[in-house]
Amino acid sequence: MPAATPPPTTYDRYRPYRRWVEWGAWILLILLGAASETMVVGMELRRAGLPHHPMEPAVWEWSSHLVLLALVPGIAWYTRRFPLHLDTWARVLPAWLLGSLVFCVLHVAGMVALREAVYAWAGADYDFGNWGRQLLYEYLKDGRTFLQFALVMEGYRFLVRRLQGEARLLDAPDDASPDAPVERPERFLVRKLGREFLVAANDIEALQASRNYVNLRVRGREYPLRTTISAIEGRLDPARFQRVHRSHIVNLDQVASIEPLDTGDARIHLHDGSTLPCSRRYRADLKDRLGAAS
Repeated sequence: MPAATPPPTTYDRYRPYRRWVEWGAWILLILLGAASETMVVGMELRRAGLPHHPMEPAVWEWSSHLVLLALVPGIAWYTRRFPLHLDTWARVLPAWLLGSLVFCVLHVAGMVALREAVYAWAGADYDFGNWGRQLLYEYLKDGRTFLQFALVMEGYRFLVRRLQGEARLLDAPDDASPDAPVERPERFLVRKLGREFLVAANDIEALQASRNYVNLRVRGREYPLRTTISAIEGRLDPARFQRVHRSHIVNLDQVASIEPLDTGDARIHLHDGSTLPCSRRYRADLKDRLGAAS
């Protein structure tokens, strides 16, 4: 009989709208920035008495901000590839510095290309100026922008993990010395909204790799654990857990049936009604394990 579905949490209710909220926030933030900067630059040019076409501030600022918007997915991917944590910030900092340089070059190249296209359409020429001096000037701004965007993304991810709940391995068993290594953890510690609770390893229904984390699924909830799928596989009980895909591990007690697919892969049906992919590499071993268990 399938297990009772737990009531939805705040995170469960937010999750269907998460991508819309994330993209909407970035689009709104950058479009508001383009509009406000257009007005500010226009006011400064008029105050200084510098000759310019009324549309030039809009062309300059909107070209810059539209390229910034196009680069947001790249920054999101890069900061997931090199996440910032208190225990790794010194190692991640050089990667972020390199990322800011690449970000600046792409931003400048994109906005100059857009400006040249608009000026050419209007029958005029756009002069970016001395590239060396201008790139240095732009980097002083873009380096700060990259850092601000990256920190906002990391802060948002931190809040989402706290809302969702984040797991970690217990440092040591309750009845062992603090220096005793945990070769095969029996429990995981989950932090959620400032509260902590223990999850038994055997209660984990499945595990899925997700970039720099592995999501532990427990009673329909997912809790990210900062590790790799290969590292955690070696620390789970092999009599109970089975790798079924390069990104998935399943608790054998949770498997209800295996559905063969024409591709040679399979689909695993769990007792709670959910499914997992099983690649052909692991399919035969999984069937043997389940057959031996039965």
